[in-house]
Amino acid sequence: MVAQEDLKMRVGKKLAKKRTSIAALTLVLTMLAPMSAMAATATSSSDLTFDVTKKNVAKKAKLLTGTYGTTSLQYALIDDGEIVISGQAGKNDLKDSVPLTSTTIYGIGSTSKMMLTTAVMKLVDDGKVDLDLPVVKYIPDFKMKDDRYKQITPRMLLNHSSGLLGTSGRNATLYGDHDTFSHDTFLEQLATQSLKADPGAFSVYCNDGFTLAEILVERVSGMGFTAFIHKYITEPLDMTHTKTPQDLLDPAKMAGIYSPLYDGQLPKENYNIIATGGIYSTAEDLAKLSQIFTGQVDGILSSKSVKAMAQEEYKRGMWSADSDTSISYGLGWDSVNLFPFNEYGIKAVTKGGDTTSYHSSLVVLPEYNMAAAVTSSGGSSATDQFIASELLLSALEEKDIIKERKPEKSFGVPVKTEIPKEISKYAGIYGGNNVVMKVEMNTAEQMSLSTLTAPNSPAQLYTYTADGTFVNDEGTEKLKFVVEKNGRTYLWSRSYISVPGLGQLAFSEYNAEKLEASELSQDINASWEKREGKKYYLMSEKYTSTVYLNASPIIPFHSLKEVPGYVSNNKIIAADKAVNGLQIPGMDGRDTMEINFFTKNGIEYFTAAGNVYASEELVKPLYSGKGSSTTIDADGYAKWYSVPASAKGKIMTVQMPSKGSFAVYDQAGICINHSVVSGKNEVVLPENGSIVFAGEVGSKFEISLKK
Repeated sequence: MVAQEDLKMRVGKKLAKKRTSIAALTLVLTMLAPMSAMAATATSSSDLTFDVTKKNVAKKAKLLTGTYGTTSLQYALIDDGEIVISGQAGKNDLKDSVPLTSTTIYGIGSTSKMMLTTAVMKLVDDGKVDLDLPVVKYIPDFKMKDDRYKQITPRMLLNHSSGLLGTSGRNATLYGDHDTFSHDTFLEQLATQSLKADPGAFSVYCNDGFTLAEILVERVSGMGFTAFIHKYITEPLDMTHTKTPQDLLDPAKMAGIYSPLYDGQLPKENYNIIATGGIYSTAEDLAKLSQIFTGQVDGILSSKSVKAMAQEEYKRGMWSADSDTSISYGLGWDSVNLFPFNEYGIKAVTKGGDTTSYHSSLVVLPEYNMAAAVTSSGGSSATDQFIASELLLSALEEKDIIKERKPEKSFGVPVKTEIPKEISKYAGIYGGNNVVMKVEMNTAEQMSLSTLTAPNSPAQLYTYTADGTFVNDEGTEKLKFVVEKNGRTYLWSRSYISVPGLGQLAFSEYNAEKLEASELSQDINASWEKREGKKYYLMSEKYTSTVYLNASPIIPFHSLKEVPGYVSNNKIIAADKAVNGLQIPGMDGRDTMEINFFTKNGIEYFTAAGNVYASEELVKPLYSGKGSSTTIDADGYAKWYSVPASAKGKIMTVQMPSKGSFAVYDQAGICINHSVVSGKNEVVLPENGSIVFAGEVGSKFEISLKK
């Protein structure tokens, strides 16, 4: 049995870091029979009770919540317009006093993108939007530093090929706060950015494309996005439990969310870039949504638009010729040919979503008028997809469409072959999604892959085989090098991840790009050496932000000696600037950024992904006497303090302003109290800890200490 931490390492490595669900297809497509013949012999759903499917999925759902760390989940299967299975597993609250029901509401994360895509395609059907005209036609005030932005089309927003950097999420994810700041300032944020690639060059997962498409829907329709989807999607489909942060929603109706960093239930999580990932729903409502994509409802989208959404959009740009298309983007869809359904000759489309606390998976079989939806608190969209796939595969067996399950796939035990000399040129340093790796060849006809950004992780070994790929000993992953038409060298991976009791996921993707050598002038190098080992503190996030609990707002700057001229995978191009120039299709090139330093009042700051950080010189020791105060200045930046030795172990009590909060961190930078979450204004100060006070301009915090 795989332990929870092992699951996180294996599945999480591929998926959780990407904050989205990726579906896959394998290299071989096996058709069992012509589609028409299979449909003709299928058993009518009216003759079935799906008792076997109910039993199978209940078993896997119990395993997921009991063994693999999911707090609670909800699932539904729709067949020919009728919800035939609906269930729940796990606990809504730790005391198990509030039962889970089919109407318990979950955040669905990026599955929200299918609502947005539907909204755009409705405007296409109405003749109000052309997918291939420039976005600036519909949003004239959309501007960027990079003049290529004028080439971006609505299609590129929906198939992830716009070239936008990734996620401009400042103040987007808040506890119990539906502030629209991130949406309202989005065009201003884009105006300061450049593109990572030519529009249309390749598809790489991009949240910002969907936030921009949300604004497009609002501009063209003259309606707010929430009002639009309710009028044209949720109300016609009777999706009565589908809401957004802009709706009145009792937090008690939502599934409880938790964090290992806090002993208790967290406040309601609002993801306020709504079309990108902020919609709330239920598994049954998502199942109802699927009827648009199976053509069972009229008046929402034309069959032409539904078909267009399921096309292989990712092939419009750069992609490996022999890829098994695990990340096979359509319009909105993560995959338009999902594994393992493609193994049976069945077309499946999928979208998954992940926020900090909520996860979801929607899998649709268009030709069979079937779909499965799963929502969860805790876990991931990857593990939710196991449950959705089980619902569908088991139901297909009961309907006699699938005769028997196919065995799990593997590349087998690798047979060693001599490494050609020309392969040695591919050794070197590679950068991927927030990771830097070192590739080396050894005399045992093996390739060693070590993660420099995780020095405690052991190196992985792969054996060279006759088909020109490197395969691991378990036969679960193969790697090869690809030189693309843009002249860049990529490390390409195909893998199968099996989780006992749940199933198998398949992946095929570009993992990393070879970093080009970067030589710095003496002056530029000296500027960056001064930052080595320094800590920088987040200044610009709102006091209700989930970042204060769940992510580190304190960033230490460390360079890698093996990668001169870079900060992680960001290439240094000036004394005050570093840029992530990676052009990796799929998932591992997502969320790139520019790092820009500036000095104000003698303090060095940097900006990245819309946020502002200040160097440790700004952080002063907290006054260790009985009383002190601090006030948020006109710039709105947070106030940071260190815990001096004289204050260690003292009880700090804070008289709070109405619109402010504080958080305390231990020496390792782990949050031990965020007042928005705990509701507590008292905390014992840790040794060598840090304290941040955040709030609206003018907010004053009265601080007292006692032993």
